Amino acid sequence: MLSLNLSPIFKLRGIEKPYTFLVKAGLSPYSATSILNNKTRIFRLDHVELLCSILVCEPNDLLEWTPDKGEKYSENNPLFKLKQQPPEATWHETLSTMSFKELKEVTKTIIAQKKNSGAEQIAEK
Repeated sequence: MLSLNLSPIFKLRGIEKPYTFLVKAGLSPYSATSILNNKTRIFRLDHVELLCSILVCEPNDLLEWTPDKGEKYSENNPLFKLKQQPPEATWHETLSTMSFKELKEVTKTIIAQKKNSGAEQIAEK
């Protein structure tokens, strides 16, 4: 069964009030509540686009797949890519344990990556 799994994205992005975040981004209060409580059975493409835009992610990042009990699935079924992974430490937690020297190196790496990413986007145009 496919379901929405936005909690890891909110956690990694440091979004402490997901409902407020979604409503401010343009979702109706009803839609935000349905999405956050995983009660939505119809997932509108404009909502997918909005979520991907504001959370800077891909549609697959929004979804989680849990195999139905009793069903047999081939191990190379693409749905296996959507199985929930063990939780990772947040970037806040990771950075809080790093030395100042390590933080400076991470900052340099991020800046270099952003520059490379920007250059790649320009080259694609």
